[in-house]
Amino acid sequence: MKKHKTLIIVLGVIAFLVIIATLGRFTNKPAGPEMIFFYGDTCPHCKNVEAYFTESGIENKVKFQKLEVYNNTNNARLLATTAKKCGLDTTNGVGVPVFYDGQQCFQGDQPIIDFLKTK
Repeated sequence: MKKHKTLIIVLGVIAFLVIIATLGRFTNKPAGPEMIFFYGDTCPHCKNVEAYFTESGIENKVKFQKLEVYNNTNNARLLATTAKKCGLDTTNGVGVPVFYDGQQCFQGDQPIIDFLKTK
């Protein structure tokens, strides 16, 4: 009987630890803001920003996602949602490039490059 109670307690503790560990995977977010560069594959202003990425090596210094919006409707929807969050006028759509730093949006090649030069 004593072994039975001990086994139940041990299994209970193991189950509790497994649940805590599983919940932790779903609630932990990466440290810092999630930064996103929204671009179009044929956008000349986006190409200017991408050239800056190459010249400066900024992608080795700053972590961000690159999301193409012309050919990916999910990315385009995320851009629209993000632009609204930043207070950009979305009445006629949102032009690219847009860089979201986790709090604010930078729209246009030169504002994005100027922002990234501070990183």
